[in-house]
Amino acid sequence: MHPLLAGPPGEKRLLLGNEAIVRGALEAGVALATQYPGTPSSEIGDRCYQISRESDLYFEYATNEKVALEVAAGAAASGLRVLCAMKHVGVNVAADTLMTLAYSGVKGGLVLVSADDPSLFSSQNEQDNRYYAKLSGLPMLEPSSAQEAKDLTHYAFALSEELQLPVILRTTTRINHSRGVVVLGELKPRQRQGRFEKNPFRYVMVPAVARQAHGILLAQQAKAAAVAETCQWNRVSGTGPWGIVTSGVSAAYVADAIADLGIRDKVSLLTLGFTHPLPSRLIREFLGRVEKVLVVEELEPYLEEGVRAIAADLPQPPVIRGKGEGLFSRLFEYHPGLVRQVLAGYFGVPYTPPTPVDPAALLGRSLPERPPNLCPGCSHRATYYAVKIALRDLGVEGIFPTDIGCYTLGLLPPLSMADYLLCMGSSVSTAAGIATATGQKVIAFIGDSTFFHSGLPGLIDAVHNGHDFLLIILDNGTTAMTGHQPHPGVTPAPPGYTGRTIDIHQVVQALGVEQVKLVNPLQYRLTLAAIKEAVAARGVRVIISRSPCILYLQRLGQKKRAKTFVVGPECRDCRHCLDYFGCPALQPPLEGEGPLVIDEALCNACGFCLQLCQKKAIRAKSAGNG
Repeated sequence: MHPLLAGPPGEKRLLLGNEAIVRGALEAGVALATQYPGTPSSEIGDRCYQISRESDLYFEYATNEKVALEVAAGAAASGLRVLCAMKHVGVNVAADTLMTLAYSGVKGGLVLVSADDPSLFSSQNEQDNRYYAKLSGLPMLEPSSAQEAKDLTHYAFALSEELQLPVILRTTTRINHSRGVVVLGELKPRQRQGRFEKNPFRYVMVPAVARQAHGILLAQQAKAAAVAETCQWNRVSGTGPWGIVTSGVSAAYVADAIADLGIRDKVSLLTLGFTHPLPSRLIREFLGRVEKVLVVEELEPYLEEGVRAIAADLPQPPVIRGKGEGLFSRLFEYHPGLVRQVLAGYFGVPYTPPTPVDPAALLGRSLPERPPNLCPGCSHRATYYAVKIALRDLGVEGIFPTDIGCYTLGLLPPLSMADYLLCMGSSVSTAAGIATATGQKVIAFIGDSTFFHSGLPGLIDAVHNGHDFLLIILDNGTTAMTGHQPHPGVTPAPPGYTGRTIDIHQVVQALGVEQVKLVNPLQYRLTLAAIKEAVAARGVRVIISRSPCILYLQRLGQKKRAKTFVVGPECRDCRHCLDYFGCPALQPPLEGEGPLVIDEALCNACGFCLQLCQKKAIRAKSAGNG
């Protein structure tokens, strides 16, 4: 039995924040869950998928976030409790649905997890999705610990059903990916069978219906504001004259800072877990009892702006600060040391920051650099190499719009195969724009999961309008970057997976692309010839570069990490493999002279280096040479 399906009430578990969210949903009787995987939310879907294999929970990895939310909306309109999870930029994709879903509302509880990524650990921006709550008019909850992640998820379902609105559960990376002690609650039986009751004048958002629905939404917002005033997750502690307002993971940093600075008796702390609508009465009462206020929140001044607006109605409001010179930045995530230092400075508390530890001094040498890199044996590297050689041989400069996935790491030297990136699916459409505007040779890259997610509309547009570029679809059979989740083209499918596989080659042909070829990038000569032909052609051309992710095959037990290659004495100083291919397993000679070295701890035995070595110095091991 999956660990999240077991455990009596009161038992303590050490859970990842994302696991706590899943446990909270299970305790609330969630019947259906959807997700398009995206860090830092991915484990929510992964655990739901695992649980769905051994329970009656329905789960699906959706084609994209918009589809995920629409599947969830349909189930919630039918009376089921539904969880939908995505990363912060995924809400951009789902926003068209979300804005109108706020008007139509729900019948069963619907919880939308928006996992924000301060410091952009795995994202193209660090937008603050709390503003989606204001934009949509939906209630929003923000947990500050793994325990609250579970408890607020459970509460969110009840709140959603009470207000008949979706509820946004907004998390950040340090909540999703930190572990904490969680006290388990009772697992509630789930209602798996729903029923859709026809009510077109609620659910069909033509203008006449939407006008009425907007008024209903505003009335529900007023109810939500009343609930926020007495919500147990909005709480005041302490009676001191120094006020601190905080939410989310920042609340944990503030608690540590207050204890470390020894100012507990001087602080009044307002911790908000229900952050939209803000509890205005509670905040006014809080402001009336303090002399000055510091708002501690990552990213944008969402709370600060709200608190200032409420304070404007007070006859003598206290000084309220948050972001600014010498205070907090709108950039990146915070940490306990930063919060401690800003609190001390703002409230005038004597404080000397500790001297940071220098790892290099402890080791007696500099730490080696570890830039992000494509894995040894990654087929994407083989594709990039073939493109580089094809362009070199043809004497052509290429412009490379790229997309979101493992292959974005082709940005770095020696591959240098990324020139323009906006968001999921943008490579195809921006390629059309660049080619039309410049007449330059444009070669765009997109992954298989991203192609299904949002690449199809751009390719349809390109065919329809007769654009001129080459699109290379890097098909490794899985959503590799976020943890090998299946997508519509998954190959091979994981054990027990029942989704039907959609062949990208057939899809591309069905979209009207006349110049399309399927290659195996690990067959270098055939791939090189196909790329040269496609580069020299005109119109919309597509090459599908298909080879399974080597780590995915290892995960499925279909490939062993054999170490079977050695470098002979013919290898000298050409450095071609290092300067053009750059596999991490290929390393310069240890003494500065002689053959390069293959690191057997890294080598995945893909065999591509045998094909690219111009001196044939790399060969398979045998009894005599290895």
